[in-house]
Amino acid sequence: MRDARTPFVAGNWKMYKTVAETVKYVKEFRALVKDIDGVEIVVAPPFTALHAAAEAARNSNVGIAAQDLYWDREGPFTGEVSGAMIREAGAEYVIIGHSERRTLFGDTDATVNRRVAAAFAAGLCPIACVGETLDQRERQETFDVLDRQIRQGLDGLTSDQLAQLVVAYEPVWAIGTGRNATPEQAEEAHGHIRKRLRQWFGPDAAALCHVIYGGSVKPDNSASLLSQPNVDGALVGGASLDVRSFLEIVTKGRDAARRR
Repeated sequence: MRDARTPFVAGNWKMYKTVAETVKYVKEFRALVKDIDGVEIVVAPPFTALHAAAEAARNSNVGIAAQDLYWDREGPFTGEVSGAMIREAGAEYVIIGHSERRTLFGDTDATVNRRVAAAFAAGLCPIACVGETLDQRERQETFDVLDRQIRQGLDGLTSDQLAQLVVAYEPVWAIGTGRNATPEQAEEAHGHIRKRLRQWFGPDAAALCHVIYGGSVKPDNSASLLSQPNVDGALVGGASLDVRSFLEIVTKGRDAARRR
């Protein structure tokens, strides 16, 4: 189980980078972060590059995540990848319920719940994504949406499992738009999520569960976002595709947490 409040910074590469590009990136990146402590660092390449990324990151402080998984261990599910397959490839983490998966591929709170359970069953740490659309925010439904996504998406988890989980708050209106939540908006949402986790899973588990922010995180806004009391790290999209950019975010995340 990870230490409470240690910053957690993950890079979601989405559908970018070949195997060769992934290996080059990981080798360069691991050399740059080898002496950085006090922060948990993860990269999430495409499925095709998972094994190569894990091999390139072996014996380093860089963890590897998959970007999704299917809830059954095996079966006639063309195009799907199971948690056991992901774990065998060398990943330790998996992103679940990203807004793009929900919007483009039909993920729901119910399927997120099944995927989270499957991740734990496979020995993976889930990074479960939640967040509201612009319309929902403008209708002042943000907290209601977060309550539903947390209650249904994490239904059935034990307190011990919750303590190991990473929740990523991703306002959908900020994903890939260049428009990020202000530090105050992020802190408000994260504080609400933390309050619900305390109510539903207990204070000890809620204190250990990481709640990180995702949504157009860049080097120039990461320090202000990650300095907020309830923001435990970041899920970084496009800015993680560049080694130096992601390194700067990792470093600023660590430094911001130390100043809190």
